[in-house]
Amino acid sequence: MRNLKLFAFILLSISIISCDDEKKDLKSFFSIDTSALKQVYELNEGVNLSLKNDKNKTIDSIIYYINDKNIGSVKGNTPLQFSLENQKLGYQKVKALIYFEGNNVDVAANFTVASNVEPKLLKYKIINTYPHDIKAYTQGLEFHRDTLYEGTGNGEGKGTGTRGISSLRKTDYKTGEVYKTVELAPKYFGEGITILNNKVYQLTWLNNEGYIYNADTFEKIKTFTYFKKMQGWGLANDGEKLYMSEGTEKIYILDPETLKEVDYLNVYTKHAKIEALNELEWIDGKIWANVYGRDAIAVIDPKHGAVEGIINLSDLKSKITQHPDVDVLNGIAYNPKTKTVLITGKNWDKTFEIVLEE
Repeated sequence: MRNLKLFAFILLSISIISCDDEKKDLKSFFSIDTSALKQVYELNEGVNLSLKNDKNKTIDSIIYYINDKNIGSVKGNTPLQFSLENQKLGYQKVKALIYFEGNNVDVAANFTVASNVEPKLLKYKIINTYPHDIKAYTQGLEFHRDTLYEGTGNGEGKGTGTRGISSLRKTDYKTGEVYKTVELAPKYFGEGITILNNKVYQLTWLNNEGYIYNADTFEKIKTFTYFKKMQGWGLANDGEKLYMSEGTEKIYILDPETLKEVDYLNVYTKHAKIEALNELEWIDGKIWANVYGRDAIAVIDPKHGAVEGIINLSDLKSKITQHPDVDVLNGIAYNPKTKTVLITGKNWDKTFEIVLEE
């Protein structure tokens, strides 16, 4: 009996391998015509999709997909024209499902969609300078009512290697006084924060979890696990949804109740993706994002992820007290009452209140 079972298993395995080989042979008849595709398209362009059919097989129909979404079908090998106007920026996987002579196979190709906007270099002016805790390894910054909330991490100073303390705190932004603090255990590296419906959301870097607090009392309401294994970097909200960065070009859009992903953006200029997106802030319908290590802020259209403006803030570092543990620019807080933006960095002793110049 055992020998019969073994024999049946071998026959089944041979049958599966034979089917796979046959599928590979059928796939070899076709390929997406990449001579008609560019490697990089801009958002206002369109693609012209067709197949190479070197064996002159009789094609009944083709269904085309981009990123697994059906974008249209054609009879025979008629080209399919598709506008990229409403497409997400970034990597695009094209798949053609081909029906021919009683068979069907799929073939794939890829290209990238970049922004069609040339980012403007935005100018700013400093209207006030305020004191800031020189030991605050700033990860998130946001105004709520008249109070500045700050999330800090336990990062190491670049010079002394002294680790800070991850925390959530309320501060008087004009005096720099910290008047309410909740600290995280040493194993947690605090990251970005945002405030929605009187709740503070705080991320951690590598622990794959975040926290929700009562904004008034700092009582912890909930610990939540990220919707997938990932790093936590920056956090913002548009009054309805949360926006979360992970240190790449991607910004995830989350439901604030379930903390599940509902959508995402890929952030691009006309020429390349913008990686290392960090602290985020929603300002007048746009996302402002620190670009880690570059002392610059990208102003992003949340509809597509196109970078519309760049603010070069490298000059600010020369205006703070220089010490061994000074680290990078990180911290954006929009004050809706004054229509100004507060900027700081990790272990900086100052915050800068700025406005954009026309």
